[in-house]
Amino acid sequence: MVEVRPYVYDDVAAMVEIWNEVVRDGIAFPQENELSLEEGAEFFAAQTHCGVAVEDGAVLGLYILHPNNIGRCGHIANASYAVSSAARGRGAGRALVVDSLEQGRAYGFRVMQFNAVVATNAGARHLYEKLGFVQLGTIPGGFRMPDGTYADICPYYHEL
Repeated sequence: MVEVRPYVYDDVAAMVEIWNEVVRDGIAFPQENELSLEEGAEFFAAQTHCGVAVEDGAVLGLYILHPNNIGRCGHIANASYAVSSAARGRGAGRALVVDSLEQGRAYGFRVMQFNAVVATNAGARHLYEKLGFVQLGTIPGGFRMPDGTYADICPYYHEL
């Protein structure tokens, strides 16, 4: 059974490994540089909230939650999700998204907004839509793929 809980420092090595796997794949995150353990510890600590999906004590995935903007738009949250390739299809992604919505509400955010869901990320898009996210449109060629081609990105939102 997959459980989502707040991360603790002992989770950071596994979180960095999973995060870096998604960065290396180059098809979902905009980041191109992997995190070192030290950079990861600082990065995750700087978020409003980080949750980890665990099963039998093993970290399967994670999310980061933070404001999408500042000031008058600071009530809009943003989140990123990463699930280990070995753990995909076991419900960790869904559990992470559901928990991030609950945590977003608990932290006083009113909306969750995703700025750049890659159009080719069919699994994530299907999950988001199943959970009530609404696509705001399409930004043609907004994401550079590892092979140098460009894919569309699809912003999404969900009221909290």
